[in-house]
This record gives sequence, structure tokens and C-alpha cells, in this order.
Amino acid sequence: MAALAWAVGAGWFANPLLDLAQRGYGHTETPAFTPRTTIVLMGGGTARTGSGLVPKSDAAPRIPAAAALYRQCRATGASCTVILSGGDPQHHGQAEADNYAPYVLAQGVAPGDLVRENKSLNTYQNARNVAGILGPAHDNRLIIVTSAYHMRRSLRAFEAFGYAPVPYVSDVRHIRPTIFPRIRGFVNSELALHELVGLARFDVYRWLGLY
Repeated sequence: MAALAWAVGAGWFANPLLDLAQRGYGHTETPAFTPRTTIVLMGGGTARTGSGLVPKSDAAPRIPAAAALYRQCRATGASCTVILSGGDPQHHGQAEADNYAPYVLAQGVAPGDLVRENKSLNTYQNARNVAGILGPAHDNRLIIVTSAYHMRRSLRAFEAFGYAPVPYVSDVRHIRPTIFPRIRGFVNSELALHELVGLARFDVYRWLGLY
């Protein structure tokens, strides 16, 4: 047990798990835009600081990535919409979508092109609620912006509602194994396990017809 705890904290356990969770999404190119393009920024949590409630570190890279895609999309003359998807699963008193909105607006997204989906509590609900906003018409390009470790589960969720989402990775987690355990090792191990278990659960639920 002590050896396992050391391996987890020192990163020797987290490293292969993260590689597995992020496989295939170490890098993505900027996607092509269509006349109607929707960019979905997946929520990554909020955190309390001395200055108030702010986007969690996991969400921080997603915000500029979505805003940059929007600016590139608008430069082509396309009709571009950004959907912020995330409720308040942490019970912090404010939905992720509402918390992220000022940051996205400050980075050039026009208020009229911003939509807030602020009710979802997990990845499946993100996709379900965004599908409710977009409706049955799938003639526009749907780009999903999230971290590499979260991308596979996000894509599967949107595919379950008949979409063909295009991935755009905002950030990739890297961990270098060390001699001594670190908090980061435990955090990355838990994160990778959460994603891998979530993927397995999603497949089981789809097989059972629950998703």
C-alpha cells in the first residue's frame, strides 16, 4: 500500500493514466469554419479566492482558446456563436457559464454571439442541454473546446445526440515522475481515473439504452 501511494504521488502511476486519457488529443489544428459555426466551451469548475469566485485552473486555458477560435471564425465572415456550457455542480452559488461570461466577453466575443447554458451538472448534461439550444438542425459546424483529458468523453456525449463534433484542445496535461510524492501527482491520478471511469460508464449506459 505504501509503495502504491508513493507511485501515485510521485507521478509514476499518473503518467500512464494521463497518457491513456489524453491519447489522440495531444494536439489539434485550428478547424475549418463553415457559414454557421458554433463553439462550445465546456465548463471546468470554479474556485474561491480572496477576490471572489473565479474560473478553476482547469477552465482557465479553455476561455482564451474559445475566444481565439471565435475571433478567427468572425474574420472569415461566418456567423459564429459561442455557447458557455456549465451549471454549478460544486454548489458555489454561481454557474460556470455565468462566471466565465465576463472573461469571454473581455476577449472579444460579441454579447449577441454569446449563449449561456447554465444548468448542466456533468458532461452528458452539457451535450443534452446544448442540443436543446441548437435544436434538430445539424447543418452548422460544432466545435468543442476543452482540455485533452476531457475531450474524448465530451465528443462521445455530443455524438450521442446525433452531432459530429470537431475537437479543439485547449491544453494538455504533462507530468514528470519524481522521486518524492507531490500533491500534483495525486491530483493528476484522480483526474485521469475519473475520466477513464467516466468513459467506461458512458459506454455501459449507452449499451443499456440509458444515454
